[in-house]
Parts: sequence; C-alpha cells; structure tokens
Amino acid sequence: MSDTADKESKTEDATEKKIRDTVEKGKLPASREVPIFTSFLAILVFTVFFASDAANDLGVFLASFLEKPEAWSLATGADVLQLYGVVSVEVTKALGAMLLLLVVAGVGASVVQNLPQFVGERIRPQVSHISLSQGWKRLFGVQGLVEFAKSVAKLTFVVLVLVIMFNDDHARLLAGMLTQPAQFGMVIREMMIDILLVIVFVMAVIAGVDIVWSRFHWLQDLRMTKQEVKDEFKQAEGDPIIKSRLRSIARDRSRKRMLSAVPRATLIIANPTHFAIALKYVRDEDSAPVVLAKGQDLIALKIREIAEANGIPVFEDVALARSMYKQVSVDSVIPSQFFQAVAELVRIVYANKPQRKDR
Repeated sequence: MSDTADKESKTEDATEKKIRDTVEKGKLPASREVPIFTSFLAILVFTVFFASDAANDLGVFLASFLEKPEAWSLATGADVLQLYGVVSVEVTKALGAMLLLLVVAGVGASVVQNLPQFVGERIRPQVSHISLSQGWKRLFGVQGLVEFAKSVAKLTFVVLVLVIMFNDDHARLLAGMLTQPAQFGMVIREMMIDILLVIVFVMAVIAGVDIVWSRFHWLQDLRMTKQEVKDEFKQAEGDPIIKSRLRSIARDRSRKRMLSAVPRATLIIANPTHFAIALKYVRDEDSAPVVLAKGQDLIALKIREIAEANGIPVFEDVALARSMYKQVSVDSVIPSQFFQAVAELVRIVYANKPQRKDR
C-alpha cells in the first residue's frame, strides 16, 4: 500500500537536475532486446557472407583428417594436445568471423542506447542487490512481469517460426538429404537464412517497442512529488527566506555607501519631503553632473539632513525632483534633458560659494 501511495503522489515529471544526477550515477534506460536483435543480425550476416566459405574450409580440413588418420599420432599426451590445438585453430578460423561479429554487435547494442561512461556507483556493493525482498520485487514487480511476458512471447514466436518453416520446407529438406553433402549444406544454409530473416525482422520490431517502453518506464520511475520539486528548487535557487535576507543586507550596504557619498555633493534637489537627489559637479573634472545619491521618504530626509550638516545647498523643486528621481541612476551622469535646469542651479551654487559654510 505504501509503495502504491508513494507512486500515486509522484505526479510531477522529473526535473532536468534529477535526470542529470540519475545519468551521472549510471542509472540509464536500456532495452534487453536490442542486444538479442543485434546478435541475431550478426548471425544472419555471418550466414549470408561467411558461412559458406567457412564451412568449405572446415570441411576440407576434416576430410583430410578423416582420410589420413595415420598422419596424426596419438601415442602420447603431447600428440593429443597437438591435435587438439590444430583442430581448435581450424574451428576458430571457421567461426572467427561470427565471434567478431557477435562482439561488435554486443558493443554496438550498448553504444546505440547510451554512450559508454565509467560510473563507480555501479560497481559499489549495495545491500539491495543481495536483499531477498528487493530481489522478489524485481522478479514479480511490473518490470519483472513485463520481462516474463516478453520471454514467453519470444519463445512462442520461435516455436511457431520453426514449425511453419519446417512444414513448408520439409520436402526441400528431404530432397537435400539425397544429394551430395556440399549441396545439402547449401540447402541448410538457405533454410537458416530464411529463418534468421524472419527472426531478425520480428526482433527489430520487439527491440523498437522495448526501447520506447524502457525509456517510458525509466521516466515514470523518476517522477517526483510536488514537495520534492519544491525542495530541489530551494536547493538549486536557495532558500527564499535566506535570499530575501541577503538582498536586504545588500540593499543596506548599498544605502550606507550611497549616503556616505552625500558630503561630497555640490547640491541637493528635493521635493520637500518625498524625494532628494544629491549631485556633484566640479569644473574641469566632471563633464556633466553626477548622481551621488537619491532617495525617497526617509532616505530623502536623511540625505537632506546630511546635506544641511555639511552646508550643501538644497533646492526645492517638486517637478524637477520627481522627474529626476524616476530617470537618474546613482554613480551615473544625469540625462541630457536635465542639463539646462541643473546648470542654472550649479551657477547659483558657484555664485554663492563665498557665502557657503566651510565644510
């Protein structure tokens, strides 16, 4: 019941992070039918292109061996080993192409599904691999039942193919038995090719369906609960409370740094209590007035307080202060549309400079 409830609660698709972490652990979707398909394909290729020559070469060797048995001494154990070695070499030469094709097919089946990678997690001992309960679930769970059904279907299919092929070709088989051995071998080869063609075709269909099923089942197993998605988002983006606190600290530091620059201002433009902008302009240094600080409400009052304490002129202009507050940025020159209005104020400041309090 708990497993069912747990699966029902996993209503969300796996996030990219969970998929990436799963892939890094080596837990990838893999179809068991693809290696079987490629193996039969390799056997078919061998039967079509290599079996005839390999069988002829092996037949020639066995014929010479059987026709002249006296040429092979079996008096001692060394003689037996030598004969065994020669026969093994000839058999390997005959079947070497098929063995190589099977190896290539096996490697290709894995590479086609997933690129090879070294994952230490896969070789680490895990208790679940020797757990009876986990093994029972693997055998009789959904995946186990699916694998059992596929095995039964494949076995049934092979039996049907063999029955149908032998019913259709039993006359050709009997006729071939009355011919020369070489010709009978060709009959067997042709029958094998026909059988393998049908098996390879059907296995290709089964492998294609199984690839889709294995990836669908893999994604279903990776599904997450809404709480897991939220927790992962918090881990990836940071706790919202902590992030809010960090933003608040950053704003405080920026505000303090901005207010510390107010004593260097040349003038303050204010809307009596709501807005204040501190500007600096030094002839021969600044190409245009620079915004040192700006603030609203309490910050605006703080800017005016610092300005008054340092003898910095404060000009009250409601429209200009409101308009500048929306368009200027701290540590940047003012926009060109404010040049004329600010220039008039700067001229007043410099005109009254001798009367300003010594800072």
